[in-house]
Amino acid sequence: MLSAIPSERWQQRIGSQRDWVWRGWQTRYTYIRAKKSLPETKPLVLLHGFGTSIGHWRQNLDVLSESHTVYALDMLGFGASEKAAVSYDVSLWVEQVYEFWQTFIRHPVILVGNSIGSLVSLAAAAKYPEMVQGVVMLSLPDPSLEEEVVPAAVRPVVQAIKSLVASPPVLKTAFRLVNRPSVIRRWASIAYANPAAVTDELVDILLGPAQDRGSAQAFYATIKAISSANGISVKNLLPAVNVPMLLIWGQQDRMVPPKLAQKFLTYNPNMQLLQLENAGHCPHDECPEAVNQAILNWINASLESKNSVGSFAVIAP
Repeated sequence: MLSAIPSERWQQRIGSQRDWVWRGWQTRYTYIRAKKSLPETKPLVLLHGFGTSIGHWRQNLDVLSESHTVYALDMLGFGASEKAAVSYDVSLWVEQVYEFWQTFIRHPVILVGNSIGSLVSLAAAAKYPEMVQGVVMLSLPDPSLEEEVVPAAVRPVVQAIKSLVASPPVLKTAFRLVNRPSVIRRWASIAYANPAAVTDELVDILLGPAQDRGSAQAFYATIKAISSANGISVKNLLPAVNVPMLLIWGQQDRMVPPKLAQKFLTYNPNMQLLQLENAGHCPHDECPEAVNQAILNWINASLESKNSVGSFAVIAP
């Protein structure tokens, strides 16, 4: 179910935005304090997917903050954070999240991520277990799967094609094309199952950061980062995490195959799966009511029993 059209702009619905200088780079975050302060309140940290930002959580922040203090970060290279000329990879974003936690929170949190944000959340939980008491992942990519599904004999050919596609001339042309509302709208329609969810507001959120200085170079670098496994493997990460986890997947996800969810369940018994019908790659934005309630219910249940595992029924939002 889609939310009603809001009467205020999305910038007014994402909490108290602040800038934080991390390792010399300007980064953006936001937070909303819990409206109901309870002894067992667990803070949440939200991590967006590729090409998005804090604004992508505009339909989740307020609801989740009813009972939890909620933070959301623009990872370096995205949103309103600096488009730094650095070598981007999942490990860099993990360090950003961890040092943010050390600076502002210092209590175990629940990490909530979408797409590449899910992978960063999982990697952060594996590397810094003292930071995390739960992980929620909405569509979980695994860049290492190429090694399993592509025969060894043809991997050099695949790598050559990837190198060509990720070359600066090709990406420069791609960036010019993507930096248009009509193209952004078509790209988003692939990520969303319901065309009505691809609103002017969403296009504005996706298009805005492309106007920042250094955005083209950051686009090249982050594309390369997510197309390379660089030692990151969901198969290796999941067994290393010993906190409750919730995996949420849209059944119409055309960017990361939903069938991977069942495979990932075999890697860790502490994970539950919630499958959503009529939802694509960004279920938190496409069916926020269902996702918000699922996250809150799961948090409440995990407080009562950390051994609750398995799968939820498929829900049609």
